[in-house]
Amino acid sequence: MKDKNIFLLLFTLILLPGCALVTKEHQESQRKVITYLLEDFPLPNDSKIIEPTLLLGTGKAVSGRIILTSDYSPAENLVFYGTETLSTGWNLVSSKVGEKVTLVYEKDGRIATIYISPKRDMSDFISGNYGSDIDISVIHPDAIGIQDPYIGLNYEDLNENTQSD
Repeated sequence: MKDKNIFLLLFTLILLPGCALVTKEHQESQRKVITYLLEDFPLPNDSKIIEPTLLLGTGKAVSGRIILTSDYSPAENLVFYGTETLSTGWNLVSSKVGEKVTLVYEKDGRIATIYISPKRDMSDFISGNYGSDIDISVIHPDAIGIQDPYIGLNYEDLNENTQSD
């Protein structure tokens, strides 16, 4: 039994650092992809990407949603976006500032909406961390080319196909 406990302890000690390495590499890979696809949209350097993050398209025709956490407070992130978006050519078209912050930017017909809210985890409260949750949605005007993509769909045929599966 003692050998089994020692084996479990060694396995855990070997496995945990590997998980941290994989997570760090995953974060770095995601950040590279997001930076490439949204090359002109600033993200706080300390931010961590949270799943689900979804980006579709390339170049200036990118649409999607990015969810981040940041150790900076909502006020600090408000200042970050207030300065960094201007330096990359994004124009503020709407804002709402309170406990939660909503910023809407426009550039070349694209719209970016940023929601910044205080972290609400109990561990953050106990540790005194006043970080932020950041939810960014970016839409390109050509992202939805067909307003009614189901116009030719026969609902009865669809219903029959799903019942036979």
